[in-house]
Amino acid sequence: MGELITFEELPVWVPGKVLLSSEGQNWKNIALRSYGYKGQDVIVPAMRDFMLVSYKTGMTAMQRRFDGRWKRETLVPGATSLLTRAQRAYWNWHDPIDVTHIYLSGTLVAEVASEVMDCAISEVTLEDVLRTDDPVMAHAAETIAEEARTGGLGGALYVDSVARGLIVHLLRRYASVRLREIGKSGALSPQQERQIVEFIEASLGLTLDLGMMAEALYMTPCLFARQFRRSFGTPPYAFVKTRRLERARHLLATSMLPIKAIAADCGFSDQAHLTRMFSATYGETPAAFRRRAQ
Repeated sequence: MGELITFEELPVWVPGKVLLSSEGQNWKNIALRSYGYKGQDVIVPAMRDFMLVSYKTGMTAMQRRFDGRWKRETLVPGATSLLTRAQRAYWNWHDPIDVTHIYLSGTLVAEVASEVMDCAISEVTLEDVLRTDDPVMAHAAETIAEEARTGGLGGALYVDSVARGLIVHLLRRYASVRLREIGKSGALSPQQERQIVEFIEASLGLTLDLGMMAEALYMTPCLFARQFRRSFGTPPYAFVKTRRLERARHLLATSMLPIKAIAADCGFSDQAHLTRMFSATYGETPAAFRRRAQ
């Protein structure tokens, strides 16, 4: 198999007039383009993303082949096609049609699958469906297209939520999945434990959140949080807070840095934040501890 193409490259193989695009909307792991197509006989190389095709106007007989077999259907407004990723296909149709493409990244689909199935998913394959009259898919495509047209407040978050709901539906009806091998205990592996501790230590001065830590191990936040707790006996946020306080305690005892600078270096929002957390944990203020320790 050659290199997978991106949706931006698709018009090289399937020329058409772009009617609508999500470009510039700052969406992540999902994109949209609507096309006006004339009849064509084309080969589409294997694509990087999953693709949903929603038919908007026009009616045409459609033929598609991807594994040696031709499939034939009549496509009309309201119908939907579904293409798995990384699959080369032949397309043939004669009449003009307008369609909307929804592109879903493999990363997002695997992330949702891992959360839904409560296990680590390494790969998802969607069925190749030339025509389905699925109102959930059609409605999701139209909802995402409307957001691309209007660009409303919180658009990226809204589209992400719609896309995740769509993916759950696809997983229920059209998908097969492959599990990733993980430790029998459901905890992080020793290598993962070392990696995440090193990442946390190097990032204590940053605004660390669950998503950042999970991404460091290429895991979903839900799965990461569960396996982290099994490995360390505490939630990630509590582990990070403890390490910040321990670093602050060390710097207070061994350096002459201002307490304000120590607070920033250890990832506290300001000196008052450090003082509150330090006093609650150790029973004395940072200043009092420094006087006693030095």
